[in-house]
Amino acid sequence: MTSERKTRRLIAVASGKGGVGKSTVAANLAIALARRGRKVGLVDADIYGPSQPRLMGVEGIRPQAREKVLIPVQTRFGVPLLSMGGLVAEGQAIAWRGPMAGGALGQMVDADWGDAEILILDLPPGTGDVQLTMIQKHKPAGAVIVSTPQDLALIDARRAIDLFVKAQVPVIGLIENMAGYQCPHCGEVSDPFGCGGAEAAATALGIPFLGRIPLQIAIRLASDAGTPPAAGTGEPADAFGILAESVYQWLER
Repeated sequence: MTSERKTRRLIAVASGKGGVGKSTVAANLAIALARRGRKVGLVDADIYGPSQPRLMGVEGIRPQAREKVLIPVQTRFGVPLLSMGGLVAEGQAIAWRGPMAGGALGQMVDADWGDAEILILDLPPGTGDVQLTMIQKHKPAGAVIVSTPQDLALIDARRAIDLFVKAQVPVIGLIENMAGYQCPHCGEVSDPFGCGGAEAAATALGIPFLGRIPLQIAIRLASDAGTPPAAGTGEPADAFGILAESVYQWLER
């Protein structure tokens, strides 16, 4: 193993349940860190539900291999990517048992990442085989937990936090996603998923609260179009920038 591989740090982006926007956060965090001058790679470790090829605008592009080592796909955002979504046909079910999923994760983490100093791992939801394999074989330097403010999501977020704490993986902090919706017509702000739940949970658990990402149509449209908001300007980019700055400062400690 080279000294470069030894110094490369893995940051896990995790959630206790699906549907909280974890993959969107992971993609935008990777881009925002790259815009701050860090050399970042993105691993779509959500083996059964890969979405990063769509988010990063590289659908249909398959990674190459050299001497059985995968070469990440280059994106126009300066963040190379590996995803199961680039290795199987679109819409194909990935019906794998734990060892196969763990093997795929290992191939992606041990790929030819060049000079990348940080790998952002977009993990599947929950606390199953992929998470355990990652912790045992590719122990992350830290973990970022994503939740909506909703009580049901926070119950599962606490389980994800507990997994990393027990595995002695530092929890960088908790993000409240889909926090507040501003009507584009009248400007009124409502909270369909509640408000402040993640911040309160972070305080109760004694972990940092990294900030809120609003529920905005612009984020959804940009994500579906393969142009993550963090690559641009405006309020959504600023929200992800605040998140990236917190992670950046943690990495610089």
